[in-house]
Amino acid sequence: MALHPTFTITAHLLTTIEEISAFREKILAATVQVPWIPTLQKDARIRNTHSSTAIEGNPLTLEQVRLLEEGHVLPTEPPRATREVLNYLAGLRYIEKHVAKKSITHKDVLKLHTIIAKGVMDQGKAGRYRDIQVYVGRYTPPSPDLVSGLMAKLLEWWNEQSSKWSPVVSSAIVHYQFEDIHPFADGNGRTGRALALWELYRRGFDTHHIFSVDEVYWENRPRYYEALAGVRRQGGDLSGWLEYSAEALHLTLEKVWDRIQHLTARAGPKKIVLRPKQEQLLRLLRDRKSLTPQEIRNGIGVSKQGAMDVLKPLLEAGLIQRVGTKKSGRYILS
Repeated sequence: MALHPTFTITAHLLTTIEEISAFREKILAATVQVPWIPTLQKDARIRNTHSSTAIEGNPLTLEQVRLLEEGHVLPTEPPRATREVLNYLAGLRYIEKHVAKKSITHKDVLKLHTIIAKGVMDQGKAGRYRDIQVYVGRYTPPSPDLVSGLMAKLLEWWNEQSSKWSPVVSSAIVHYQFEDIHPFADGNGRTGRALALWELYRRGFDTHHIFSVDEVYWENRPRYYEALAGVRRQGGDLSGWLEYSAEALHLTLEKVWDRIQHLTARAGPKKIVLRPKQEQLLRLLRDRKSLTPQEIRNGIGVSKQGAMDVLKPLLEAGLIQRVGTKKSGRYILS
């Protein structure tokens, strides 16, 4: 039997989704000074990582997570806490690199869990569905022999039905259904929140990867847990959870807008609207640190002249720079 999530698009939910859509367009349409996008992307990755790991009890502060993201070492902090953060940062980079996947498979979910949970599990093995019964407070998730089949139904719904709904709704459904199945022996919370973010990326909702909804969950953990538990109290009706998730996403956009306004106050007069190929190049440079001209052409699929058209505004704005000799030069982020 296929998965058929039970929920109602309430008037409150519909209004919130409409407000989110308008707010999102406002953010994306804002005249953006080039350096802002990488700055906001980095900030969102750090905040998502800090929040999602902190929800599960990780003691590192936001600033310590920022230091780890920048490659620093924290020798006085617990090794496991550091490993959890580095794992989650790697997990977010993984979904950023695979944002264009048309369908999500068991293999993808297992790979993501391996990245997030390797070396930090209290029980079970990273990258494998559980073979033991687990308990989450008063909730008893499905028995291990049902996990694979339930995940297959969730993935089928995700790949074939989720596009019928707003990504605000579909990401929340993926989030809840995954947590309800609790397919792994450990690391379900972090993995479930990452999968929800992946859905927002895949659906093009967060095209710049600058939203950090996990931060809102972390700031009011009791309400987050209450909203999840409320679905079971309502006999599996997700309506309340969807309203809560939409409200959290709305608050997330408000926070992003505030950060953009803060950057605006510090910005100089020269501004530029990034084209898709320029955003793609910035992501490549962020992930690979440096690129040759040929690697740029291959990476973003443009001709030699097309590459120059992409590069010139970025060079003039000071976001990227060329290093090395004329023959062996490479491009890096400034």
